[in-house]
Amino acid sequence: MPLARRTFLLGVASTCACSPALAQDFPSKPVRMIVPYAPGGATDILARLLAARIDQELKQSVVIDNRGGGASQVGTQAIAAASPDGYTVGMIDSAFTINPGLFAGKLPYDTIKDFAPVSLIATAPLVLVVHPSVAATSAQELIALAKAKPGAISYALPGLGTPVHLAGEQLRQAAGIDVVSVPYRGAGPSIADFIAGQVQMTFATVPSILEHVRAGRARALAMVGERSPLLPDVPAMAEAGLPGVDAALMFGLVAPAATPATVLKTLTAAAACVRTDPLRSRLIELGYLPIGSTAEEFRTRIAADIAKWSRIVEAAGIKPN
Repeated sequence: MPLARRTFLLGVASTCACSPALAQDFPSKPVRMIVPYAPGGATDILARLLAARIDQELKQSVVIDNRGGGASQVGTQAIAAASPDGYTVGMIDSAFTINPGLFAGKLPYDTIKDFAPVSLIATAPLVLVVHPSVAATSAQELIALAKAKPGAISYALPGLGTPVHLAGEQLRQAAGIDVVSVPYRGAGPSIADFIAGQVQMTFATVPSILEHVRAGRARALAMVGERSPLLPDVPAMAEAGLPGVDAALMFGLVAPAATPATVLKTLTAAAACVRTDPLRSRLIELGYLPIGSTAEEFRTRIAADIAKWSRIVEAAGIKPN
């Protein structure tokens, strides 16, 4: 065999032999966790809490990299474009599965093909609340009121295509009611107007509305998702006869596509730390419901959510700003 060809084949064999070894040594340097939002929001808070604990599992530091903009598209694209070696992962949320239907093929990445699911880290229920002036103490009473007075009830939403918006659309479609959506630029202004009585209802994360519920400035009717330990007496939508209203927030860890399976396995095992204390208890205190799923379970959830939200977006005729 010619020397040049023998050298080439030895080089290929050496490369193929080294790749599994490199994967087995993972991680040998810090891991970057991209968060597709500015600091301070629910996704960023969860990412920082996870990073502070998962580094003990990986025995390497985990550095947060905030990449906000474009309805989470800027940061999400950065995750997809990163080297598939496990040293870049991303903390995504419900926008990851809402955007494919909302932007209808105009995303700068393929949500299914360009990412490797690692773990569904947690969910966070939304709570349906009404202003105290509304004569309803349950979801069914609210529906009866809305049917008796079509268009008389308005609900605040912190932006088009958000989980709060989709929860309202799910309620509208499931219950067959006519309520008026009022979009705001963010959760802060929408909740402020709701508390002031400018709008009659909204969906909110538990931490953002809990103080108002306890003070009597808002009345909690039902949880979108599971019951929350922070509002244990408030029934889930399924208990109220509305299982189709399930727009709870979800948060997960993904990696670039083609990340080696052994590396993904290590990341998934490390992410399971959300199921143990003290992180588990801390997340529950903040309104999250820790999960720490397998990669395959998360893959199934992503596909199901994309299909579900695409149907809701199309039926409601929602268009992005």
